[in-house]
Amino acid sequence: MVSEVVPTPSRVESLAKSGIQVIPKEYVRPQEELNGIGNIFEDEKKDEGPQVPTINLKEIDSEDKEIREKCHQELKKAAVEWGVMHLVNHGISDELIDRVKVAGGTFFDLPVEEKEKYANDQASGNVQGYGSKLANSACGQLEWEDYFFHCVFPEDKRDLAIWPKTPADYIPATSEYAKQIRNLATKIFAVLSIGLGLEEGRLEKEVGGMEDLLLQMKINYYPKCPQPELALGVEAHTDVSALTFILHNMVPGLQLFYEGKWVTAKCVPNSIIMHIGDTIEILSNGKYKSILHRGVVNKEKVRISWAIFCEPPKEKIMLKPLPETVTEAEPSQFPPRTFAQHMAHKLFKKVDNDAAAEQKVFKKDDQDSAAVHKASEKDDRDIVAEHIVLKEDKQDSAVEQKAFKKVDQDVVAERKVLKEDEQDAVAELKVFKKDDQDVVTEHKVLKDVPAKESK
Repeated sequence: MVSEVVPTPSRVESLAKSGIQVIPKEYVRPQEELNGIGNIFEDEKKDEGPQVPTINLKEIDSEDKEIREKCHQELKKAAVEWGVMHLVNHGISDELIDRVKVAGGTFFDLPVEEKEKYANDQASGNVQGYGSKLANSACGQLEWEDYFFHCVFPEDKRDLAIWPKTPADYIPATSEYAKQIRNLATKIFAVLSIGLGLEEGRLEKEVGGMEDLLLQMKINYYPKCPQPELALGVEAHTDVSALTFILHNMVPGLQLFYEGKWVTAKCVPNSIIMHIGDTIEILSNGKYKSILHRGVVNKEKVRISWAIFCEPPKEKIMLKPLPETVTEAEPSQFPPRTFAQHMAHKLFKKVDNDAAAEQKVFKKDDQDSAAVHKASEKDDRDIVAEHIVLKEDKQDSAVEQKAFKKVDQDVVAERKVLKEDEQDAVAELKVFKKDDQDVVTEHKVLKDVPAKESK
């Protein structure tokens, strides 16, 4: 049953606190998106099945070469196989992390009316500030979250005027945390570069270096949801960033699509979750993975996460596989694009193909889902979920979009041929066959084509 209550409060927090027992229809996700959603607290406790790897960074800079390389290999393995990991002993103090969490939590504890003073204006292109997700998917559904989004590094690119003034520690705590995440990113880039056989500073240089790599923080606030089995906090996607670093309030909700199944990430104390983003996947020519993931909600506890997206400049750099990652046996998997073009490409592909792609991912059984997900990483033409965006051929964007539509056009063309009257069909077949017997035989072959292609 879906509520028809109108109007809906503009913030999910207000909606959740209104006492509703049935969520409005615009928050009810299509059934194919809800596959694998159960009790998130029970799922988080399960030890069987694949688990997101935990990487201990204590020895990342060890002077002992053997110990240091062991740490590097573990991180590389997680980046290759998963594209996401829990980082422990990362060098950022528990005290600073607690300050960041308290500051963000205190801001979201403010009355909605107070938070509205920091509201963004998405319609005018101003995305920084307090907001809620607008519908931009093919199904037109909303996500069960509010957020606060702002640039946190470099310091000269911040706009402190839109940063929360309450609590007083918000700006100093968040600023210091951003600096330390930026330093941690340098170490991660170095390990990933070495893992590709490159100089350790190469990947960082390719994504903009200390001067141009932007750190954007998004605090995600997921209120309690009366029907969590019908909603999503964040729909399935891959991050466009180079790296993403995530803190959370120890309430589970992150799920990763791994080997054809949704895997719930555990809440690891004193850890930072790190995602490999599309940018690094592209530069590595697919050797490092940008994993499909989503955020689910629950009816018992509010979930808050702090994500910092490390993003290259939008126009300065052309993203494409580094020459060292391309060989005759492993040709380039990605066309050259600026970061801005990549983001636009994902958005347009998403609007055009969300429904069909999600059905392919979520309506398959476990065995088929695994096969489809594996194929999405290898086949440029496969339209599986978000990974289609990253697996295109070498043509430019306009040609690619044209090619993407070719399948549908071909089907229409074939149907048109087969619907022609018998006289036209026989006439066409005579072009290729000399005698009447061959014409009849070929005609039977053509009649089998639609049945095979529809499978």
